[in-house]
Amino acid sequence: MKNINRLATIALSSAMLSGPTVSSAQDGEEFVPQWAKRAVWYQIFPERFRNGDPSNDPKMKDILGADPQEPPREWQIHPWGSDWYRLQPYEQANDERELWKHLLRRRYGGDLQGIIDQLDYVSDLGINAIYLNPVFDSPSLHKYDGASYHHIDPNFGPDPEGDRKLMAEENPQDPSSWVWTRADELALKLIDEAHERGIRIIFDGVFNHMGTNSFAFQNLLEYQEESPYKDWFTVESFRNERKGTKFRYSGWFGVESLPEFKEDENGLVEGPRNYVFAATRRWMNPMGKGVGHGIDGWRLDVAYDVHHNFWKAWRNHVKSINPEAYLTAEIVDEPETVKPYFQGDEFDGEMNYNFAFAAAEFFFNPTDTDISVSEFNRKLADLRGLYPQGVAYVVQNLFGSHDANRIGSHIVNRGIGNFRDWGDYFTKSQVTNNPDYSVRKPNRHEIQLQKLFAIFQMTYVGAPMIYYGDEVGMWGANDPDSRKPMIWSDIEYEDEVYMPDGSTRSPDKVAVNTGLLSHYRALIRVRNRNPALQLGDFEPVLIDDERQLYGYQRTYRDNRALVILNNSPREKAVSTAILGDSRWRDVLNEKGQAFDHQPNDMAIDARDGLILIRER
Repeated sequence: MKNINRLATIALSSAMLSGPTVSSAQDGEEFVPQWAKRAVWYQIFPERFRNGDPSNDPKMKDILGADPQEPPREWQIHPWGSDWYRLQPYEQANDERELWKHLLRRRYGGDLQGIIDQLDYVSDLGINAIYLNPVFDSPSLHKYDGASYHHIDPNFGPDPEGDRKLMAEENPQDPSSWVWTRADELALKLIDEAHERGIRIIFDGVFNHMGTNSFAFQNLLEYQEESPYKDWFTVESFRNERKGTKFRYSGWFGVESLPEFKEDENGLVEGPRNYVFAATRRWMNPMGKGVGHGIDGWRLDVAYDVHHNFWKAWRNHVKSINPEAYLTAEIVDEPETVKPYFQGDEFDGEMNYNFAFAAAEFFFNPTDTDISVSEFNRKLADLRGLYPQGVAYVVQNLFGSHDANRIGSHIVNRGIGNFRDWGDYFTKSQVTNNPDYSVRKPNRHEIQLQKLFAIFQMTYVGAPMIYYGDEVGMWGANDPDSRKPMIWSDIEYEDEVYMPDGSTRSPDKVAVNTGLLSHYRALIRVRNRNPALQLGDFEPVLIDDERQLYGYQRTYRDNRALVILNNSPREKAVSTAILGDSRWRDVLNEKGQAFDHQPNDMAIDARDGLILIRER
């Protein structure tokens, strides 16, 4: 999703009090790739992750065609460590009054070399799967307005000018003429180096629309009815001086910079359909070298805006190339609308926003809009029961993303609305729409709430997904503020003192939150070492509304984990009777304390949790 508000009502049933025990079926009973159950995802927004090669930084001509459409008078690469809301001299020279135009024009120089350079950081964090926001040729910072789907953006590679000359020589409609640019080859290097570290990688597919800079739309714009691409897009009228008609077409959600592909009863019509299928094969089996050198799957943007029949045919195409490829969809909708996408003939999983909505209501909402432990448990049970066997284990359980305010800022601003009310909350969590949105850094108590959520996220059914920088304490409002440059320990950052309106406030220091980072590393290590937390059955064992305690057990063969969450603002004691006759060890805290059925209580700090692994 881009910076467009969309309305989606999410209504979850609450028919079950405690919820059933959910079991992970054997491989033969499921259609999902089994590796995806063990995934810990890391979402990277390439332009804002790391500038590994300043020589390829975009120039002003490279951003033309992206919103805002009017070109700036002055422009330059933005300083990585600068105060987010402080306008640089070049921005002030443009005399723009609308903040969003400044923020959308910024480029920080993030590229593929920067991701390659930081793969060891990602690996050390414990990550074994990366989801990349779009990397294909595009003038925008987000690249959801693709100019091409068979070429990586030249400014993400080492030779932008040379790449563009090569690209100009080919016929985009003829895959046999497609060349491999230096940026394309660097993407293959990224895939290989990720695989060498045991990290899978998926690309973002935007198959509902392209950008106005795309080869297809530019040709259509020039040649109109004579263009070989005249049937690719939904054209309402062609430019014809004799008839007095103007060129009009449909843009995604009415956005002119995003012309939509034409669809019929089978989804995308023949032209864009064939192109998407060819581009899909190119990145999954590059140069015919084998699927081991290609991406491991796709995340599909605005999947709900493309007909089911296209996804069915496309899934068959993808699985014919690599049966183990993982397909995950962006769908924010009511459960009954979501359900048809996950019946084994379209997608394997989804970006699980419903998980985030329920978590927000339980962990973060103020007391007048929060939900009880039993309500939370019911909502989780409903979501697990929504899918066929195995799907609940491979959905991407997220909170923050490029389309939401960061988790830290969500907590700071809890009470501005309910995350579940997607369209309303989307607007209220943008500083350009809500001047009362707090842009300050989360305090210690708010970070503790994030830590509590992370304990749940890393121990619950499904594949946890971290949005880059959440693990080091980044904060920011919704798009575009959720897309700040990554915080690195070797880069010096200005304090954040500027407000969106240009006024100043008390400074917030921008630096890696080492305590939070250690917490995420420890949690991911615990998950990766315990199959029960990846593959295990799920059984609620403690539902205490009055004391706000939630406990559940995960079991896989002889590995058993017990998780107890204290969602109250005070320390709570839990009887060791819950441990039965077994001996358990606390694997999250440094002391590694052992517990058994002796008549003692286990103390759990406020807004904290225990992860116990059975020893015998």
